[in-house]
Amino acid sequence: MRWHPNGSASQEPRIGEKTIDAIEKGDLLTVLEEREDTYLVVTYTGGQGTVSKVNAARLSESVVIYDQLIKENADEGRLYALRAAAWWARGEEKRALKDFDRAIRSGYTRPDVYADRGLLHILMGHHDKALADHTMAIKLEPKNAAHHVNRAGAHMAKASYKLAVEDYSKAIDLDEAQSTSYQQRAVAWKLLGDKEEANADFSEAIKRDPKSVPALLGRGFLWFEMDMPTKAVTDFSEVIKLAPNNVDAYNNRGFNRRLLGDDKSALSDFEQAIRLAPDCALAHQNKAWLLASANDVEVRNGEQAVKAATRACELQSYQDVSGLKALAAALAEDGQFEKAVGWQEKVIEMVKFDERSFERELADKYHNREPFRLPEPDQVRDGSQ
Repeated sequence: MRWHPNGSASQEPRIGEKTIDAIEKGDLLTVLEEREDTYLVVTYTGGQGTVSKVNAARLSESVVIYDQLIKENADEGRLYALRAAAWWARGEEKRALKDFDRAIRSGYTRPDVYADRGLLHILMGHHDKALADHTMAIKLEPKNAAHHVNRAGAHMAKASYKLAVEDYSKAIDLDEAQSTSYQQRAVAWKLLGDKEEANADFSEAIKRDPKSVPALLGRGFLWFEMDMPTKAVTDFSEVIKLAPNNVDAYNNRGFNRRLLGDDKSALSDFEQAIRLAPDCALAHQNKAWLLASANDVEVRNGEQAVKAATRACELQSYQDVSGLKALAAALAEDGQFEKAVGWQEKVIEMVKFDERSFERELADKYHNREPFRLPEPDQVRDGSQ
């Protein structure tokens, strides 16, 4: 929130009759709680108290305040930095960047201004400029872990994962209590292909914050990649307890339950994912594969598989090879083998040359009027068992 321009030039947040801080018009406040006529706020300097609603304005509505203040104090760089934040809140990134530049040119060179401009550069795809800003923030405030996290994010955007690991590690050295740095470093390790280090960091993040949904989701998917679907199901189930509307958790748990041969539970998960997100193409696609190829005859349903696969392909504009493969498998299960062969031939055209042999085998199977079947559960490796 920002101070409303109709308020007095200065205000005093209070707890009861006690003044906790003095702030000026335009200063940034963080709202902790909205009440009937007041906000419970934290001031820029860390004080906490209540302020009247009539004296505050939302950040996205405060550009006019800063226009007035800048007109009165054109050389004050702080005001340009504050207006930049207001432009950003309105989604006007170019204007925000222009004001951040003006603030720094005027000599307002606080580390947080470089950090904010660096984050804006990442959002705008200016990765090298973001690196320069976050490096300057680190130079000005070397013991602030957040600056290293921010620079790591810029390295991640440039696919410089080793450098990202270095910055996340420095952030952890400076602030071990932050579970998010472990979770983010885990992602970098994973992208470097080091699943063991990634698993260790996801686990450490979860140890420090057992309710970290990103860490649980990340480790759950990593268990899947490490052929441990039982452990994956456990992590995705924990996410669902914490975030019952998490579509990815249902979809991913369903996929791993399918690997374990629990077809009915897998179908239930895919259907719940679709209820939560009707336009989730991947959930429709996974449902189609299951209905087309499940080992459980009570689950297999060619007609419904075709409907699910068709919906997935519609959502993907018939451009996703996995969706087209699911449609071919569904048509085969429904006895529409000629159409199945046609779509599978399209798949063969779309995949890389070294993948065509397997896809040709599927086309031949459909040509011979044989539907696709999933491997039996005892053929699925589960390193967690």
